[in-house]
Amino acid sequence: MIWNESIECMDRDSLQRIQSIRLKKMVDYVYHNTPFYRKKMQEAGITPDDINDINDIVKLPFTTKHDLRDNYPFGLCAVPMSQIVRIHASSGTTGKPTVVGYTRKDLASWTECLSRAFTAFGAERTDVFQISYGYGLFTGGLGAHAGAENIGASVIPMSSGNTEKQITLMHDFGATMLCCTPSYALYLADAIKDSGLSREEFKLKAGAFGAEPWSEHMRQEIQKKMGIKAFDIYGLSEIAGPGVGYECECQKGTHLNEDHYFPEIIDPKTLQPVPPGETGELVFTHLTKEGMPLIRYRTRDLTALHYEQCSCGRTLVRMDRILGRSDDMLIIRGVNVFPTQIESVILEMTEFEPHYLLLVGRENNTDTMELQVEVKSEFYSDEINKMLSLKKKLTARLQSVLGLGVDVKLVEPRSLERSIGKAKRVIDNRKL
Repeated sequence: MIWNESIECMDRDSLQRIQSIRLKKMVDYVYHNTPFYRKKMQEAGITPDDINDINDIVKLPFTTKHDLRDNYPFGLCAVPMSQIVRIHASSGTTGKPTVVGYTRKDLASWTECLSRAFTAFGAERTDVFQISYGYGLFTGGLGAHAGAENIGASVIPMSSGNTEKQITLMHDFGATMLCCTPSYALYLADAIKDSGLSREEFKLKAGAFGAEPWSEHMRQEIQKKMGIKAFDIYGLSEIAGPGVGYECECQKGTHLNEDHYFPEIIDPKTLQPVPPGETGELVFTHLTKEGMPLIRYRTRDLTALHYEQCSCGRTLVRMDRILGRSDDMLIIRGVNVFPTQIESVILEMTEFEPHYLLLVGRENNTDTMELQVEVKSEFYSDEINKMLSLKKKLTARLQSVLGLGVDVKLVEPRSLERSIGKAKRVIDNRKL
């Protein structure tokens, strides 16, 4: 099913004309309403007259998370606070949080994008959504809530946590769609198994999972354990939360709502655009935002874009699964390592649970990596030889994929701490 066929299946030339008109209007808008951008453009020797179509976007300066924090809380707003009807903010685990303001029109645009996503997942007005993203300053809960209501579905506003109650209401209220982080979906799957309720007693058919990077192997694990179709939903609080992008039934990439959020891929070192299909850093420009529009915002997410029409009929650009974040990338003894690479290795081996913790340290001026990973109960043994054989198998596979030696430590099932939100997979103890 397609929510907005006229946009989602529009020919590329027509879409590019819309993007060009909107970009020109947006650049003029921020130049006259956001002092930060007026100053940036003046420093770069650019005026709104220099922007005539979407290809001129490369002339514009970039925006970074540091810019948002330097203008905390409302320095990047383009409208008076009397027009801001919603304020969201990132968790702010380091320094000040990044703050985003929405006008009524901004919320309507965001809701439209989520309606496209949920419809692509096969949802309709007869469905019951269990929203297990956190409600509050985090964009997940309220964002998904509005999108589900907009397609006419019923909503259970659970928020995150209280797993026992999650399962009870999911069962008793007949939830058919689940929205949460992929790591929490796996946690729920284990908890359902422990509850004594059979999977067949639940009506769940699909899930919208996002807010953290996850691999194709993790998708297969969720689908197998929960008996549902697991879809990726992409977003980031600075742009619009979940609904910036979404998978369709083909699951061959994440369609981006590029009529609202224009994507580019750049080389994170040279900051120059890369050819279609090549991996680089994802950059977004708001084309319709009123409250706090951002120009060429560097997400730090690493991915690639594909412009061929999807077999589902949509022409919106498709994004590869996020490899990781350029600022999440670990440099271990001079080698680039992404946690998603480690996750993929673990999940391709049937002996392990999808729960792990990577501890990075430094001894005698040399980087160290210890990987703690849970062994499935049917493979966990008191026999030392069996465990050594399993450890050797995983160590060899990691060495092959990463090109680095990893100190593997096999641990009992259920022994690593579970997360109800974004999973903490890496602890870097180096004093860099």
